[in-house]
Amino acid sequence: MQAQMLAPAAVLVVWTLIVLLWIIPSRFGAIAKLEDKSALAAKQGARGNDLEGVIPDKANWPSHNHTHLHEQPTLFYAVSAILAIVGAGALDVTLAWVYVGLRIVHSLWQILINKIPVRFLLFLASTTVLIVLAVRAVMATAFADPGMAPQ
Repeated sequence: MQAQMLAPAAVLVVWTLIVLLWIIPSRFGAIAKLEDKSALAAKQGARGNDLEGVIPDKANWPSHNHTHLHEQPTLFYAVSAILAIVGAGALDVTLAWVYVGLRIVHSLWQILINKIPVRFLLFLASTTVLIVLAVRAVMATAFADPGMAPQ
């Protein structure tokens, strides 16, 4: 089950890269539509945050979500690796896929619609799944029987 446990993490990495690529047309399209680009042209070394309040909020939503995909999911990657190393069970793999599915739905919701109550529920659901996975990782490691290790 090692590869099966790592597959959801790999999919979430690919999804994070897709969201990264989504930023490009979203932001550059919004910048191209700006009538007054002087605020951006005057600032050397402008960063993505400099676009807040300059381009429409919706054009920044993919970037906001991309940032979120570098926050809590980092814990998911660690938990996935721990469970893959110690031996994930079918429930662990299923929970990992549920987590990834919820994160993808969360991304799509935030990027396309971004209504906070639903977004929060999606976040809460994925967080709950991550907590269960983390507890299972602690149980699999802290209560592991060293006598069962291959010699």
